[in-house]
Amino acid sequence: MDPFSCACELCAADERLRPVHRRWRAVFSLLTEHQARLFAADKALELGHDGARLAARILDLSPRTVQRGIHELQHGIVPHARDRMRQPGGGRKRCEEVDAGLLAALEALLEETTAGDPMALLRWTSKSLRALAEQLQRQGHPVSHGTVRRLLHGLHYSLRGNVKALGGQPDPRRDAQFCYIHDKAKEFVEAQLPVISVDAKKKELVGEFANRGRQWRQEDRLVNAYDFPSLAEGPAFPYGIYDEEHNEGFVNVGMDHDTAAFAVASIGRWWSWLGREHYPEARKLLITADSGGSNGNRPRLWKTSLQRFADSQRLDVTVCHYPRGTSKWNKVEHRLFSFISMNWRGEPLTSYETVIELISHTTTRKGLQVFARLDEGSYPTKIKVTDKEMAQVQLERHALHPNWNYTIRYHR
Repeated sequence: MDPFSCACELCAADERLRPVHRRWRAVFSLLTEHQARLFAADKALELGHDGARLAARILDLSPRTVQRGIHELQHGIVPHARDRMRQPGGGRKRCEEVDAGLLAALEALLEETTAGDPMALLRWTSKSLRALAEQLQRQGHPVSHGTVRRLLHGLHYSLRGNVKALGGQPDPRRDAQFCYIHDKAKEFVEAQLPVISVDAKKKELVGEFANRGRQWRQEDRLVNAYDFPSLAEGPAFPYGIYDEEHNEGFVNVGMDHDTAAFAVASIGRWWSWLGREHYPEARKLLITADSGGSNGNRPRLWKTSLQRFADSQRLDVTVCHYPRGTSKWNKVEHRLFSFISMNWRGEPLTSYETVIELISHTTTRKGLQVFARLDEGSYPTKIKVTDKEMAQVQLERHALHPNWNYTIRYHR
């Protein structure tokens, strides 16, 4: 049905008036309350005798409204461009103006949601707009959830989540360790020796699983509703090595476990694929790593595996660990892993080939190159390193923070 059609007696008597009245109704629908009243009054005066009733019928108004508009028009009560749609004080009063105790009751409910027993029914449910409105109605405050939303905004409340900002008490040795890592890296770079930043990325399930992020697509891509390991082709353990001097990354994608042996094997594969070519004369290597995980400063397997690597490549391996809670300063995180995450956002990692391709095609405007290889080796967990094996490690601890800084020399 045409919303601007007219069924008044004038149109019934003369069909030629129907499009005229249709235009009236179309214009009328675009006007403010005061403007519409004056427009109706003007048309009523044009219609002459009984014009107020006819205009009201054509424009679907009350005759009293048209009469009021005629009075305003005849007495010069005309709205200006900046005038309010209604006169000051017109319209229905807001709930908080009529109900003086409404805001206090709402604030009391909000305080209850943040204190006391969190398992109490009210405290558990009243964080939603509808539940808050329901509780206020029970207390004699007739409000809707929309009104509660407006009141919350007026009280400077908004939907918020959790922000990871509390890092605890920082290690007092942190700044000194940062300076030491910087100076040591500068020393190696000036001597044209390799400096690499290493770490393991979080485990990924390979298969039709949702991957965080979105892509420009014409339609959504359907993936598994649940992240059950039984639906996966297997796990993927990306271990990254970043060479700042060449702005180059290498990612060894494991299929078994993220262990210290896997971490050192990844470094060995980087050396075989890229490191030896870039630094053919090098006899020293500097590794910067986190203090936890497979490349932490405590696991014995990390040190014994590094000793085997150092012996096989005839390299003295120096390791500097970042203090706990400072992994975001590890360059592999923001120079390599962050760009890999951006490159494969929203793309399901359906196969190991897909994982390798997505990592390998990661680039940046500053010329980052990334190489990736699939590691099908076995790296069992719960391997114990005996005291006798540890005694074979030629470990030299540095004077500053010896638990974080040490060199493993190859057996000459």
